[in-house]
Amino acid sequence: MRKGVFGKWALVLFAGIFFAGTSFGADIELAKKSTLEQILQKGELRVGFEAGYMPFEMTDKKGDFVGFDIDMAKEMAKAMGVKFTPVNTAWDGIIPALITEKFDIIMSGMTVTQERNLKINFADPYIIVGQTILIAKKHEAKIKNYNDLNKADFIVTSKLGTTGEQAVKRMIPKAKYKSFETEPEAALEVVNGKADAFVYDLPYCAVFMAQQGVGKLIFLDKPFTYEPLAWAIRKGDPDFMNWLNNFLKQVKNDGRYDQIYNKWIKSNQWLKDVQ
Repeated sequence: MRKGVFGKWALVLFAGIFFAGTSFGADIELAKKSTLEQILQKGELRVGFEAGYMPFEMTDKKGDFVGFDIDMAKEMAKAMGVKFTPVNTAWDGIIPALITEKFDIIMSGMTVTQERNLKINFADPYIIVGQTILIAKKHEAKIKNYNDLNKADFIVTSKLGTTGEQAVKRMIPKAKYKSFETEPEAALEVVNGKADAFVYDLPYCAVFMAQQGVGKLIFLDKPFTYEPLAWAIRKGDPDFMNWLNNFLKQVKNDGRYDQIYNKWIKSNQWLKDVQ
């Protein structure tokens, strides 16, 4: 009896070791196929984006690519110890270009959607570009967030048919709403003293504030709706995804992210280099 039991347990133990070894071998093979491994071997990080989405990726007066995403990409390449290689790509073909390995990662202000997620994988969001608010400077002391605008004596503007308009109607229903055909018209209504606040997505509000709002408007830059942007990679690459998410956590907690955010989102100094 004891010999039989021992033999049975020995067989189970052997099988466990065998399958564990097989699994370990498979993990090693998966790691070798990772885009991260290819980046390290080639010594370059190829980043796909479409220049033109201010202030995330733009071309300056010298013809160089600049912006929030560009600076983040450079920090990423530096952390990997490789060269940063920009790959400017038309937006309508950017996902196919990633899938066919024209570059290693999309860093182009891409909103996470379920439709896109069927084709590619997203890292954790690096910024939320939901709806933000530009308010008249005279309201600086009494308006701190969208809830403070939810009163009948305030006039709020946005663009017709946008998520900004939807947000005002859904979350600031008591305010008087004025709709405009274009973003500049809606924002200028506040600059010119004909409205109290303009609601729109963070990137546009940041750029308008830098261009025409200094001294006239207050930028409430904390989004009150959830519209996340994230980096995108090819599916089936857990090693690269793990590295990206840990990199994001690191830069968000060591000051580098704040420096880049303040430079491109809160400051207007970059405008002189791109206009």
